[in-house]
Amino acid sequence: MYTQIAAMCIFALSMSITPGPVNMVIVASGANHGLRKTLPFVSGATIGFILLLIVLGLGLMQIVTTHPILLKYLAIAGSIFIIYLGYKIGTARPDISIEEDSCPSFKQGLLMQWLNPKAWIACIAGLSMFMDDKSLDPLLIFSILYFVICYLSLFMWAIMGSKVGLLLNTPRRIRFFNVSLGSLLSVCACYLLFDFLHAAI
Repeated sequence: MYTQIAAMCIFALSMSITPGPVNMVIVASGANHGLRKTLPFVSGATIGFILLLIVLGLGLMQIVTTHPILLKYLAIAGSIFIIYLGYKIGTARPDISIEEDSCPSFKQGLLMQWLNPKAWIACIAGLSMFMDDKSLDPLLIFSILYFVICYLSLFMWAIMGSKVGLLLNTPRRIRFFNVSLGSLLSVCACYLLFDFLHAAI
């Protein structure tokens, strides 16, 4: 049992701490709005992921594996949404005091995980490794561990973004950072879509 818990922790950490679309949005938000204003997005992204994990674990995974075309449509829709977020970041005003409503929200974090191909792949891979047909205990344990590890990982990315924000003390630097990160986010979404569709063929 302890070996399985350790494996769950390692899996959750490797999936949560590695760069992805959600992490990039968090860094951009931390840099532009600070740590405190980024926490709602961090919370939304964490809760959104755990809800996706639980829903898949409770039966949606069977539907998805029976109808793989659903994942293809989801990957397309999710990538478009992530590219849109990349555009919003890249075109944000290079102002030291950025408008409140431009800060990523709890709802956006929640929605982004459900439209994030990386999140679906992580959930399906994790459930395939740790689920038990005879008991829901592994799903419960996995979800609790993943919640803690995911939140702490995303929180670290928010701290990193806020530290980067200390260097962004001119409109020109802010503009360069936003365009760079927005472009990187869009490229990441295109890569995830290509990789997902290529694997599905």
